[in-house]
Amino acid sequence: MGIYEELVARGLIAQVTNEPEIRDMINAGKATFYIGFDCTADSLTAGHFMALTLMKRLQMAGNRPIALIGGGTTMIGDPSGRTDMRKMLTKEDIDHNAECFKKQMSRFIEFGEGKAQMVNNAEWLLNLNYVELLREVGACFSVNNMLRAECYKQRMEKGLSFLEFNYMIMQSYDFYYLFRHYGCNMQFGGDDQWSNMLGGTELIRRKLGKDAHCMTITLLTDSQGKKMGKTAGNAVWLDPNKTSPFEFYQYWRNVGDADVLKCIRMLTFLPLEQINEMDGWEGEHLNKAKEILAFELTKMVHGEAEAEKAQNAARALFAGGVSDENMPTTELSEADFTDGKIDVITVLTACKLAVSRSDARKLIQGGGITVNEEKVTAFDLSFTADQLRDGLHIRKGKKVHHKAILKA
Repeated sequence: MGIYEELVARGLIAQVTNEPEIRDMINAGKATFYIGFDCTADSLTAGHFMALTLMKRLQMAGNRPIALIGGGTTMIGDPSGRTDMRKMLTKEDIDHNAECFKKQMSRFIEFGEGKAQMVNNAEWLLNLNYVELLREVGACFSVNNMLRAECYKQRMEKGLSFLEFNYMIMQSYDFYYLFRHYGCNMQFGGDDQWSNMLGGTELIRRKLGKDAHCMTITLLTDSQGKKMGKTAGNAVWLDPNKTSPFEFYQYWRNVGDADVLKCIRMLTFLPLEQINEMDGWEGEHLNKAKEILAFELTKMVHGEAEAEKAQNAARALFAGGVSDENMPTTELSEADFTDGKIDVITVLTACKLAVSRSDARKLIQGGGITVNEEKVTAFDLSFTADQLRDGLHIRKGKKVHHKAILKA
């Protein structure tokens, strides 16, 4: 089985152009491909896993990845999959986020001479002359075709800014530039990017001729990726300071029964033969599969030692253990207390188990909060400093565990 056939077997391929040529190029290790990452935060999330593991798989097969940092496109904002306009970031914010991305990507991809490259589209996009861009690139795009693109259609009802309307042109120009200057002959991305990516292929062919070998667009299937990276309204980050290894492990340990084998197939590097043997697993065997998924991905991001700690902590909690040093912890200070006490709603919001005080009340009202294995039923429940020194084990629902302690 070649690497292309493996990608198909793992359920990673959604749409391709010129499949026979793409298959031969990837299997022969002759693809130079890019995947773009807009710098909208200072950490990658679990939602980036599919792209990161795909780059690693292809590099292991001899292909050359280009990790394209979107220092330029982030200043516009991709409207794909959005119902509102993205927050505008400063150049300083974008540069900082790009540096954070580089560090995290290095855990997956091997950079260096003759290996993977990391480039920033700010290098060429920020220096473009607007009138020259309109003449050179804008003339190659049909507004009618752009408006029919799914990424724009879904925004038309609420309003699509002219700023965002330019995103397709910018992304298309990226592929054109990388094709000319870096020998990049293939682009990968989520299937919600199909229209934007076709724009890049069309631009290359119109500018350089129909025989230009930019037939190489393949797309990751993104339906599962869109589910990844968020839980309870919060992002699941790869940065351990934003999502602890334990929380990261717990997120994957708690995926739905219907998704666990799909995630193992798509995201881990376990042999397909081993994964196929799990296809008939049910009941307790599925829980074992979830442990395998959580351990493999936590090991990939945080290292084997942290993965083992997280797994041991999760098993202890499942067995009824209350206190564990690896449980996510929030430290509260004396300043958080009023008259020597702190109410449960303040604790929940401080621990980010609730996004607001009203959200905390809804959780309590719905019977979704326990503290030290006692269900919380009163909004005015309070705790003393002594109780916080010993630590409070808070459980939200059945699966989210957290510890609150008084800062020493």
